[in-house]
Amino acid sequence: MQLAPHDVTLFFKLQRSLFCFVNQQLQVIPREYPTPDDGLRMAPELRVQLREALNANRHLIDDFVKDNPYNLPPDELDIVHSWNHLVAGKFYILRLLQKHAIFLDGRNDARAYGVLALTQPFEELIGSRFPVLTETMLLPFRESIVYDGLIRSYGISFGPGIRRSLNESFKESKLKHGIITSLPVADMPPTAIPAKRNPKSRPKEKPAKEQSTEILQQLVELTDTFCRSFLNEEYAELCRKLAEKLSRKRPSPLLSGNINTWACGIVRTIGWVNFLDDRTQTPHLKLTKIDEIFGVAQSTGGTKSAAIRKMLKIHQFDHVWTLPGKIDQNPRAWLIQLNGFIVDARTLDRSVQEEAFRKGLIPYLPKSS
Repeated sequence: MQLAPHDVTLFFKLQRSLFCFVNQQLQVIPREYPTPDDGLRMAPELRVQLREALNANRHLIDDFVKDNPYNLPPDELDIVHSWNHLVAGKFYILRLLQKHAIFLDGRNDARAYGVLALTQPFEELIGSRFPVLTETMLLPFRESIVYDGLIRSYGISFGPGIRRSLNESFKESKLKHGIITSLPVADMPPTAIPAKRNPKSRPKEKPAKEQSTEILQQLVELTDTFCRSFLNEEYAELCRKLAEKLSRKRPSPLLSGNINTWACGIVRTIGWVNFLDDRTQTPHLKLTKIDEIFGVAQSTGGTKSAAIRKMLKIHQFDHVWTLPGKIDQNPRAWLIQLNGFIVDARTLDRSVQEEAFRKGLIPYLPKSS
């Protein structure tokens, strides 16, 4: 499950050489980085910056091979050149097999990669409880795939519904593509085409209502886990309420699209209503951080949230989606129109308050004075 020690030494030598070249071209880090050996003492966060710069400027791989600034032999240049086929992003590590660890990406058409560790076994890096959401870069190394030595894991625990969904994605990926153990990915998986099923024995497709219920359970597990890890229980309750409302629509929009994108859009929407990205708020979190944790592109997360808001006519200060602990501070939660005037319902007679509450215009009946 690990690369051979002499190959690990070679891998890091080539990586330091490429990183040094990238820094010379882009000036990513401020301090001197004149030779590849200076990377031996480089802090991980600086190496991450160089990795991100490389991912954004992959043409530098070809420039490095062409210039060969450190006089590498042809076989080593071939390894660096193969890094044009790198795969970067977020992956679910599903399990550790005898030959490799299974990394599943989060795309709709998910792919499963068999990845070798470097200096440490994966269980020492990320523990033994799976799945684990991670962020890293996968690179070809001769006939294998390795990670780049920089792996970030997110402390999220997944419930049985999400684990079941990931396992199903893994099974589908294995059927379509096999377990990918070298890069670039071949157009056709090196596995035999499965025999056709007898149409009579084909399992019946589940009714839409049943599918929607299962998706809702998985979705709530995702939002609950996120909110309890990064926000609070009030956020978890509102996200659950929003997921249930989407599930009740006919047809339910949850039946199409990536479940992580829906979870991200729901948390983003509740965060947007409650100004989660305002530093004066507690809790506080940038909306783009939500995308990052769910493994969703910023544009995708923002678009999904906007679609949810439009679909359900949700606006900022919307008392229906305001955190219960902040409802009294919501300047619009108590404003209603009476005889052509905008007034605070808390100043009106009880009978008017009751009617406003019955119509859903105010969040609750204020205590009688």
